[in-house]
Amino acid sequence: MEIILKQDVQGLGYKNDIVKVKPGYGRNYLIPQGVALIANESNKRMTAENVRQVAHKAAKLKQDAEALAQKIGDLTIEIGTKAGESGKIFGAVTAVQVADILKSKGFDVDRKKVHFKEQPKQLGTYTVTLDLHKEVKHTISVNVIAE
Repeated sequence: MEIILKQDVQGLGYKNDIVKVKPGYGRNYLIPQGVALIANESNKRMTAENVRQVAHKAAKLKQDAEALAQKIGDLTIEIGTKAGESGKIFGAVTAVQVADILKSKGFDVDRKKVHFKEQPKQLGTYTVTLDLHKEVKHTISVNVIAE
């Protein structure tokens, strides 16, 4: 079943993308939740017109995302957390903490756009991907240290 996404869905696609999903997932979840439309001809034409109208705005958003990625550069942030003697951390290091530290450094990145490659379980350095735009992804290093 083909659907048109009305908003970004992690792991599936971005707004106005036409994607194939299993019929049950589309009919029973995505469409009733207001996340997607059935991809028939009239909806495809309507979406194409909306995309044309927002193309200029999208180019500006991409340019802003690229500028933010350029400003962030090869940033390494440190997060202090409680840890045992073996180096295993208590609790979790979350995307919210990373977003707050980035905000304190002057970079406004939403917590939903911060993704860990692997969830931190030990002290050490981890790679975090910032999903700044549909086509702009930026990686930074997060150093998890003991408090």
